[in-house]
Amino acid sequence: MNRKQKRNLIRILVCLVLLAVLRLIPIEDQRLEFVLYMVPYFIVGYDILKKALKSIKNREAFDENFLMAVATVGAIALGEYQEGVAVMLFYQIGEWFQSYAVGRSRKNIAALMDIRPDYAWIEKEGELTKVDPNEVEIGDVIIVKVGDKIPLDGIVCEGETSLNTSALTGESLPRDVKEGDEVISGCINMTSLIRVKTTKNFGESTVSKVLDLIENATSNKSRSEDFISKFARYYTPAVCYSALALAVLPVLYIHFIQGGPWTWSTWVFRALTFLVISCPCALVISIPLTFFAGIGGASRAGILVKGSNYVEALSKTKYVAFDKTGTVTLGVFEVTTIHNSNFSKEELLEYAALSEAYSNHPIGRSIVKEYGKEIDKERIESVKEIAGKGISAIVDHQNVLVGNEKLMADHQIKVMECHDEGTIVHLAIDNEYKGHIHIGDRIKETSYQAIQELKRIGIRKTVMLTGDEEKVAQTVANKLKIDQIYTRLLPQDKVSVVEKLLKEKEAGETLAFVGDGINDAPVIALADVGIAMGSLGSDAAIEAADIVLMNDDPLKIAQAIRIASKCMRIVYENIWFAIGVKIACLILSAFGITNMWLAIFADVGVMVIAVINAIRALRVRKLQ
Repeated sequence: MNRKQKRNLIRILVCLVLLAVLRLIPIEDQRLEFVLYMVPYFIVGYDILKKALKSIKNREAFDENFLMAVATVGAIALGEYQEGVAVMLFYQIGEWFQSYAVGRSRKNIAALMDIRPDYAWIEKEGELTKVDPNEVEIGDVIIVKVGDKIPLDGIVCEGETSLNTSALTGESLPRDVKEGDEVISGCINMTSLIRVKTTKNFGESTVSKVLDLIENATSNKSRSEDFISKFARYYTPAVCYSALALAVLPVLYIHFIQGGPWTWSTWVFRALTFLVISCPCALVISIPLTFFAGIGGASRAGILVKGSNYVEALSKTKYVAFDKTGTVTLGVFEVTTIHNSNFSKEELLEYAALSEAYSNHPIGRSIVKEYGKEIDKERIESVKEIAGKGISAIVDHQNVLVGNEKLMADHQIKVMECHDEGTIVHLAIDNEYKGHIHIGDRIKETSYQAIQELKRIGIRKTVMLTGDEEKVAQTVANKLKIDQIYTRLLPQDKVSVVEKLLKEKEAGETLAFVGDGINDAPVIALADVGIAMGSLGSDAAIEAADIVLMNDDPLKIAQAIRIASKCMRIVYENIWFAIGVKIACLILSAFGITNMWLAIFADVGVMVIAVINAIRALRVRKLQ
């Protein structure tokens, strides 16, 4: 609770006590009663009156402050001192709850904003120097001490440690990194000092882009939010003129048509009650607050939404299209299985790694990485690369062949058939077949659960778009139970496929596309909702996306849709609840059935309930 909120709370409590005391004390002198009631009235309402006068001066009179000022001053003019003070008091109570709710949601956003690093350490002439992250250039080596935030994206060039990535990804488990691993800014170094060679300047680093996304998230208004703003602009003057008509026209009709007495006090009081009820605070305050809370809750879960319009679009998603590599798979070559013949798996991997020790090919490097031990290069006598086929090497005085079927066929070596789809690396020693290593793009651990969760929440069709061969793509699709695949696609082909899918969907439904690479950026921009993998995704994809998943977990897609759906459900709950209660009370007040206390509930009570309901958007259920 900030200082302003505390001060306002004290004003409310003082007014509440004074109002309670005045109700208990019988006051016969009307002038004294007026003076005494004006004390709590001005204590709690001076700022509202000040704002109302300022609005009138600026020719922007028709707002909630103007409504409150007219309603309370009118009630006091009619001698209803208690009701006038009570209206102002309960309005301020509602405003305080609204301010507290916004403060809570801003606090959650501020927790994420705390990822901004304030400095970087650079070693100069043997001494550590603290510098501004903006002064660090690409290629500089920075030192990250234990407990410090990583200030810029880069690659670990010395040391190994564990990183706390929760501020960026929403995940509590630490991430272990060692020499050669990429690290992103905003993470906290937990265990030991590391040196990082920077790959981006501060303005292009992950932390800067994350902060930029959050700071600009509410600049893109949703249709619901725009509707409320336009609604209030026309609604407020309409009810003011309606109240004026209610105060004047019935009196004139009764006096001149029916020949009755002047009844100004009755109809003016009804008009004032009408004004109190009609105040659109619940809608004007709760709708933007709901979106703000929803975006804040998503941010805590590692899902960055660039605007409330995308929350609304995401809630209507019925089709989800995925890129394959890097989105539902890890996007790196890895040894997945080893099939041996008359050789142990350990020996098969060892000889393959020794033969590939000098190779820069991704497949060879993946074998060396899987081996995981230091290469004894004294055992390697010679290595010869055979273009398009593999490697011929002499290891431990033996002729070793490592490569594809063509290499084996050149030496009349019969290979073992492999049913796994992917890259197969065969190995033979002295022309004797020893087995093969399957290298593939491993499916992410949560991909299957993500697809099933999407179907569970009502996604009608899941589609995978990839440049891979059909057999490889079909194997992944079968494992994940994806409904439809498109294979061997170039970037422009992906655009054509998404255009076709957009035409097939029904009106009012949206299509989301999830990708990570530069080639996905045009499709991400084309889709109704573009989603990018933010941890290892390309800058172009993140820039084009409407929503960024900070830890590259496909399960976050379903969570993002759940958050959006919950947010929109709360928005419509508040709209229908507020309008429904107000219409009912407005009709009753026009016929004189309501009093000022019911008017207070219709305004302040509805606003408080709507604001409390809006806060629920901050709570995000984690998918397991």
